[in-house]
Amino acid sequence: MGSMEEKLDNQLVILYASQTGNAMDAAERLGREAERRGCPAVSVLSIDEFQPSDLPNKETVVFVVSTTGQGDNPDSMKGFWRFLLQKNLTREWLKGVQYAVFGLGDSSYQKYNFVAKKLDKRLSDLGAIAIIERGLGDDQHPSGYEGALDPWMSALWNMLYQKNCKLLPHGSDLKYLEMQIERARSMTPGKFSGKNRPDCFLKMTMNHQLSRADSGKDVRHFEFEAVSSVHPRDEEDHTFLNRYLFPVKLKSFVELTMDVASASPRRYFFEVMSFFATAEHEKERLQYFASPEGRDDLYQYNQKERRTVLEVLEDFPSVQMPFEWLVQLVPPLKTRAFSISSSHSAHPNQVHLTVNVVSWTTPYKRKRAGLCSSWLASLDPQHGVLVPAWFNKGSLPPPPPSLPLILIGPGTGCAPFRGFVEERALQSKSTPTAPIIFFFGCRNEKDDFLYRDFWLSHSKNNEVLSEDKGGGFYVAFSRDQPKKVYVQHKMREQSMKIWSLLSEGAAVYVAGSANKMPCDVLSAFEDIVCAESGVSRETALRWIRALEKAGKYHVEAWS
Repeated sequence: MGSMEEKLDNQLVILYASQTGNAMDAAERLGREAERRGCPAVSVLSIDEFQPSDLPNKETVVFVVSTTGQGDNPDSMKGFWRFLLQKNLTREWLKGVQYAVFGLGDSSYQKYNFVAKKLDKRLSDLGAIAIIERGLGDDQHPSGYEGALDPWMSALWNMLYQKNCKLLPHGSDLKYLEMQIERARSMTPGKFSGKNRPDCFLKMTMNHQLSRADSGKDVRHFEFEAVSSVHPRDEEDHTFLNRYLFPVKLKSFVELTMDVASASPRRYFFEVMSFFATAEHEKERLQYFASPEGRDDLYQYNQKERRTVLEVLEDFPSVQMPFEWLVQLVPPLKTRAFSISSSHSAHPNQVHLTVNVVSWTTPYKRKRAGLCSSWLASLDPQHGVLVPAWFNKGSLPPPPPSLPLILIGPGTGCAPFRGFVEERALQSKSTPTAPIIFFFGCRNEKDDFLYRDFWLSHSKNNEVLSEDKGGGFYVAFSRDQPKKVYVQHKMREQSMKIWSLLSEGAAVYVAGSANKMPCDVLSAFEDIVCAESGVSRETALRWIRALEKAGKYHVEAWS
């Protein structure tokens, strides 16, 4: 029994629940930092690789969890969470277990870091003791989630060292010279335990620019055919794409598996670089960047300017990092998520996407382009390039034909609703369907009125968006008049119609930019409920929250 207790006391278990890979990156960084501090046994696992019934047998567990959609668990965490909610688990089930929770979220969402908050509460309710207060990483922070992770991690090591110095024999606050390179070489390499195998390969059949060529924006309509394996099931409304090629020249391996050309390296990358720098001035600068004192300057140099791994290596030419270290430290090339903008029933064996080709200028006037979107835009359908695709369930469940819909989708937020309208138009030929009203927004009617002919054709002649059917199509052109007009303004103009549909049990779907739009739309709904029902704003907000709990208010937003 004594050896079991000793084993538990000196083991650190780090569990992550990741949807896009960020929580995994953070967890692996925690694992590396624990190894640096001499932790005798560190396990970094995806939460679906861990048996939740073993939790009472662990002394120290750190959770790194992301929040997806409207406060949803990542797919890998759903089974674990169901287990924790079992009614037969007592308030002493986790007695003697100490834990810490770090969450990754986006404060522009209503349920910011909801998964981390509810996990923290449930672990406490089951008798576990928090080592430190939960940490909440925010995508809206200038440094991303690392803005909260760095100080939280420092506090975690301090508390763990105070509680059990054997767990971190090298101390909680290492100096850089104490990190020996041979020790560094033996650290656990990164691994990805996610879903690597594509669901199918897609062949592009159309690459069409929706926005006007000289408008300053480049929005594309892509069409693909599935050439192998499965097509998305009805409930799967996201596709994840990646560049892909088989075999296996070293150059191709780097280009197609390692994100050297778009991702900014993490702070730990600079620290490891310092040990392979042969020029003293470069070594000193790298050590400074990796230190707490240099964090702000590192942000200005790295994150704010969005420097890539290749550019950083070019700026420090004396660094001769072994390839096996690059493989460990360079972020893996991740899939990119896009909402499917077509109906599977209307277009069997096809996937349509509506993609904004991302480009921007950095503070130092350097041109940047989105890796995946610009690559897709460059493809010629005649060349038959195969693109691997993964299909995931999104935040916007497909509605039954009898459900009235209020859709708000400015810009490329219209993508999923194009599929909704196609589906309902097909359903209306064989069964009665409920009305749809759709609020679309863009800058200018001439420049970026995406799918103009599609929406207008479905809003006439008794089609699914027509007022004859109880529906409607309303457009806000924000820059076509002196005073800007957005979707929330058009919503208020249709206050009575919206309230009528809500009273009939309509569901609300919102998609688009995560900046201000979701909050502005929610505020418009509050105004409408207040005005049309005569209740207070507080009551109106409670009414909308009840709509959300009933599964009738859905938001899918992206930064």
